[in-house]
Amino acid sequence: MSGEGTGQPGQAAGWDRQQMADRLAREFQDGWIVNLGVGIPTLCSNTDLGDRAVIYHAENGVIGYGPVLPPGQEDLHLVNAGGQNVSLKPGAAIVHHADSFGIIRSGRIDVTVMGAYEVSADGDFANWKVGGAKGGGIGGAMDLAACAQRVFIILEHVTRKGEPRLVRQCSLPVTARGVVTLVATNYGLFAPSGEGFAVRELAPGISLEAARAATGAPLFG
Repeated sequence: MSGEGTGQPGQAAGWDRQQMADRLAREFQDGWIVNLGVGIPTLCSNTDLGDRAVIYHAENGVIGYGPVLPPGQEDLHLVNAGGQNVSLKPGAAIVHHADSFGIIRSGRIDVTVMGAYEVSADGDFANWKVGGAKGGGIGGAMDLAACAQRVFIILEHVTRKGEPRLVRQCSLPVTARGVVTLVATNYGLFAPSGEGFAVRELAPGISLEAARAATGAPLFG
């Protein structure tokens, strides 16, 4: 289960979820194989990347898919990792679940994009269990975190209670340590630096002071 936040009403807005996905997707390079996890990450396949050829990979075995389709245009038998009905691009393939994980475990994924509950300054992330919950399902996140060449995370900057999701150290059970290279939130684009987070870009309407106040670790502009 990949975590996904829903910020609280009245907080600074910045980017909406599709804009968060659009901004992170613009980091994808031509020819990359990109795994998209459930939640906000699935919106990356809606982004127009112009001439860049990106192959989207879903854990369930859909390789080379495109945007999420609106009601009335969907193929009910064709879904991404989040169960949303998607389109296929020319050259797409449907493979067995085991073959899909073979692609992951063989290191062929250039970047995996996942949701999370927390990301630490050291590049750790927690996305499979919330505090006090019994059980939890880490799913394929551990395979992706261990085997993908890069790990990008999308999440809301703060929780419903206004608590930061970008922190010095994760307080929730960690999925993987030291693997996150880039984080997109509704406040902007950030990179874990060990000591804190480096600001790559701030969303419109978000000041550096507001972002620092909402972050549980030092933020370097």
